[in-house]
Amino acid sequence: MDGDDSRAARHADGSAGDADYGRIGRGYASYRRPEPAIAAQIEAALGPAGRILNVGAGAGSYEPRGRDVTAVEPSASMRAQRPAEIAAAIDAAAERLPFPDKAFDAAMATFTVHQWQDLAAGLREMRRVTRGPVVILSCDPALVEAFWLADYAPKVLATEARRYPALDHIGQVLGGSVEIAPVAIPLACRDGFNEAYYGRPESFLDEGARLACSAWSFVDAAENAASISRLRGDLASGAWDARYGALRRQPSYDGSLRLVISRG
Repeated sequence: MDGDDSRAARHADGSAGDADYGRIGRGYASYRRPEPAIAAQIEAALGPAGRILNVGAGAGSYEPRGRDVTAVEPSASMRAQRPAEIAAAIDAAAERLPFPDKAFDAAMATFTVHQWQDLAAGLREMRRVTRGPVVILSCDPALVEAFWLADYAPKVLATEARRYPALDHIGQVLGGSVEIAPVAIPLACRDGFNEAYYGRPESFLDEGARLACSAWSFVDAAENAASISRLRGDLASGAWDARYGALRRQPSYDGSLRLVISRG
């Protein structure tokens, strides 16, 4: 790989997508911890693969422990937050993976494809270097704005909906036999993406929690402050609970989260 070419259009810390994790990702690992139920579904989709590639690996949340995992992550800030017990990530971007054809038994990418500069190129690269399943955890853009947060932060969810690629398109580019599976989100979900707080609305009052969801960084600070002010007011008055309080007791939430599994 040509080092200069691979770093084209990257942020100062190396982030290769539209989000600057050198600016917003410093506390990412504290909020975006792996949710066991989601991890189990990913591992099942990977099957018995021994050698696994994780693209856009971030802090390594969903990398299967006990297997031979190679991680690729362009952001230095994210690489620095990887736990000591897992392998260091390689500084590379999805669009140009520095591996030979069919080098891995399986490949995975979680909460990352919506940030790639060239989605099709990255997906083709994943398929090129993988002889078995390619597993993508992402969100269905058609369902993102159905979440109650749209009542308070509509621009945040509109931003998310625009950024997430259509799941059918991901499957078409990867090819092979494709399955799109829903992913249920548990009430006490450890991974702090927006829908993870479906029954814990107070979590959005924490700035760190919002920064760990990149869509908030694309909306004007004043707009975000107004959104949080509205939510805080409705929590204090009981208006949120009057409309959505049943979610506090709902054991799981079927939102926009999906697994795209391509079996080559």
